[in-house]
Amino acid sequence: MKIKPNFIALLTYLPAKDGVKIAPVSSGYRSLIKFPFDLEFYIGAQTFSGDDLVFPGDTATAEIALLKSEYITGKIYEGLDFDFFEGENLIGHGVVTKTINPDEVDDFED
Repeated sequence: MKIKPNFIALLTYLPAKDGVKIAPVSSGYRSLIKFPFDLEFYIGAQTFSGDDLVFPGDTATAEIALLKSEYITGKIYEGLDFDFFEGENLIGHGVVTKTINPDEVDDFED
């Protein structure tokens, strides 16, 4: 079963020298996402647009599908900044560029 995306974001991975990630990631990668309005972390599956691999230091556009998104429905908006982690280690920053109504999901557009 495919999880429906909640939003599209511009993700910037920290360079290998600054972050924990030293290997690239591919679509389906799941990171922990921390929004500034909540103390909780959410698991977010990233599906990249047009990129097979995203390397440390790269910036990429991705659809983000949050597990247990019902807890934050309506709190995500365009322009919202967030951080994403691997375990407890910060690996990048993101900004929401478009929110998606899960009932109206079409094919992912660039």
